[in-house]
Amino acid sequence: MRVAVTGTPGTGKTTATGLLEDRLGGGSVPDLETVHLNDVLETEELYTEVDAERESKVADLEALSAWLEGRDDVVIESHLAHHFDADRVVVLRCHPEELEGRLRDRGEPEPKARENAESEALDVILAEAAEAHGLESVYEIDTTDREPAAVADALEAVLAGDRGPSAGDVDFVGYLG
Repeated sequence: MRVAVTGTPGTGKTTATGLLEDRLGGGSVPDLETVHLNDVLETEELYTEVDAERESKVADLEALSAWLEGRDDVVIESHLAHHFDADRVVVLRCHPEELEGRLRDRGEPEPKARENAESEALDVILAEAAEAHGLESVYEIDTTDREPAAVADALEAVLAGDRGPSAGDVDFVGYLG
């Protein structure tokens, strides 16, 4: 099984999958390797350039795809995870106001935090995931008012098959009005 855990930066992907790692292989949860794709991008230098304006690296998606080849029993965690083959895609969501605050608290520049909040309100990653994988493979989890352990519980339910696809359940478009 290959599961992608994706979402706008700041939604809680790294924290939740870190908690999930301790549960993998226990009970009804498959024993899967966790790949934090942003770490791979850094350590393997799988990027094409550095965007100075956004203070970020531009991922080489082809090189990352090649790196992932042959890794089938895996949870792939990154805001880019939905760009790769997966049986299930979990999109973590967070209310844009909360998301912007989280990003600013961790030191992101205000324009970048605002841009990510607007992307979240517009369902950018959800739309990309649904287009690439189909609605029947996409699961949304709203992290806004959930503790990280509860988000890990929801991820565990997706992996165990105890939670059905739910693309379109979360709606933050009112944030833009």
